[in-house]
Amino acid sequence: MNLWKLLYDFRARLSGLRVLVLQRSLGLALLVWLASAIAAEAAVELRVGIRQGASRVRVGSSTSATVRDGSGRALGQLDAMGAFHAESGGGGLVLGQWRGGELWVEPHNGGFVWIGDRWYRGRVRLLGNASGVTAVNYVDIEAYLYSIVGAEMVASWPLEALRAQAVAARSYALYQRSQAHNQLFDIGTTTLTQVYRGVSSEATTTHQAADSTAGQVLTYDGTAILAAFHSSSGGHTEDVEDVWLTPLPYLRGVVDYDQTSPEFQWTKTFSSGDLTRRIGGVGNIQQFVPEQTTPRGRIVRAKIVGDLGTKQLSGEALRKALGLKSTLFRVMPNGSQFYVTGRGFGHGVGLSQWGAFYLAQQGVSYQQILGHYYQNARLVQLELK
Repeated sequence: MNLWKLLYDFRARLSGLRVLVLQRSLGLALLVWLASAIAAEAAVELRVGIRQGASRVRVGSSTSATVRDGSGRALGQLDAMGAFHAESGGGGLVLGQWRGGELWVEPHNGGFVWIGDRWYRGRVRLLGNASGVTAVNYVDIEAYLYSIVGAEMVASWPLEALRAQAVAARSYALYQRSQAHNQLFDIGTTTLTQVYRGVSSEATTTHQAADSTAGQVLTYDGTAILAAFHSSSGGHTEDVEDVWLTPLPYLRGVVDYDQTSPEFQWTKTFSSGDLTRRIGGVGNIQQFVPEQTTPRGRIVRAKIVGDLGTKQLSGEALRKALGLKSTLFRVMPNGSQFYVTGRGFGHGVGLSQWGAFYLAQQGVSYQQILGHYYQNARLVQLELK
């Protein structure tokens, strides 16, 4: 593994990216935002779970790094661009010549830490037990957003869309941090939370989006909101309770502006045999009957009728079984085939990324974009120290 080459390739990509800002006018009413300040005792450090229960995890640093034990005592130095496999053993953790119940690797001089298969900012906490190795990236929330914005949006999109994504992602991370029941980390790295790819998804534009909105958070009743977002709603977002049961005053369905999304409308075709294998348990499938839908048409529950019986599936279970982009779809038999027609990509709650893209192209500010998709929320400024 050539860590030098990977670091060089990242820096080359970062320096080569430039933002394209498209400014046009759109006759939308200006949404009035209330800005206030709430104090924070210190800069927010997130705990991001990178690996959990792994047999081993490769860990290194782009600069020299201090290795510490769980009490904070320095055990030694890791050479720049050096790496070891962290493995569980003897009821604890082994990293090169160092052993302990937990170990920390803290790069010097703003260096990057290598965890598994990529570079990350911040430092890493390693824990080992009988179930394997857990690696947690401790990273300042603003540095974390450099990666999140590029992983969740296209770095060359209009800056106002990237800024809207930065504020939404910051708010979402703080919400998850306040709700975290996992004692080891606050948030994960996949689409189940927010996609986090370390420095590989950073760009000059993602830095600009995060830095120019630093500390800005969407709140309701003084706390960070569940700032859910998705790719494309298919024309109208959803009231959150129609998708996730619990009503929230700031996640209300609104008209979307995602018509330029490649997933705004889509189709998929299945043979009768393929569909029968994917669903199973009812014999040859004859009919799909949506039994419960959201007001916007997303399938909550459907009945599948076959020649050997019937079964009910949730819209989400059916979406996964068929490999579809959303639950906003219908299935129609046609001879020996079934046609699926659908709209949108994702759950349809909160910010639509393609809607934000279109609005930003028309010259709409990120504050207005956020005000449209998160109604009744307030945009506030954290005082980060």
